[in-house]
Amino acid sequence: MTQPIIGISGSFITDEGAPFPGYRRSYVNEDYVTSVSDNGGIPFIIPLTNDASVIKQQIDAVDALILSGGHDVSPRFYHEEPKANLGDISPERDEFDFALLKYAEEKQIPVLGICRGAQIMNVFHGGSLHQDLSYRSEDSLKHNQQKHPDMTTHSVNIAPDSKLFDSLKTTQTLVNSFHHQVINQLADTFVVSATASDGVIEGFESPTHPFLLAVQWHPEMLHRRSELMNQLFKSLINHTK
Repeated sequence: MTQPIIGISGSFITDEGAPFPGYRRSYVNEDYVTSVSDNGGIPFIIPLTNDASVIKQQIDAVDALILSGGHDVSPRFYHEEPKANLGDISPERDEFDFALLKYAEEKQIPVLGICRGAQIMNVFHGGSLHQDLSYRSEDSLKHNQQKHPDMTTHSVNIAPDSKLFDSLKTTQTLVNSFHHQVINQLADTFVVSATASDGVIEGFESPTHPFLLAVQWHPEMLHRRSELMNQLFKSLINHTK
């Protein structure tokens, strides 16, 4: 039986030291790859390009899409000027991820957004972000634990009538946290499926698409220790069938 091909949006790093300063490399963190392969999918890293015809063919070649984490989303895509606590951005990568998502939705394949990937999905559909937690009016939990990627640090509550609940089969779990930007206005396309105790949106999904789902934490970093997080990847892969 042929296993489904799961595309993972790629990022880039630029060498800062010898022997090739300024040299760009395409990559994703290995946990994205193993979280797919360990749960029955064939992982394919999708390298960044600005050629729309290439991006469409990249999506044509896969059965589902994971939008991976990384850079802050540029605030110009939700009509704001950059604030002092904005982190490293890559408008080039934003536009690449927007195109991947556009073609994936046109193809009606399953999509899972992770951390930055969740924020990309929200902004693409007309939502906005807080450029940093400090710009929220409410008190915030610590959402960037900075180290120990496979350690959980705060709880999330999961809506029992959500597709996320259908995947995880629980209304509360502990998650890791590596972000300083959060959802401000959620796009009308989506409904909230998970929140932290401080009100930060930790998961959302389309009520009409079979599997267009996003989480703010990093399940791929937890999958080696948490069967619950494997269930999320299994659900993505099973929705390709």
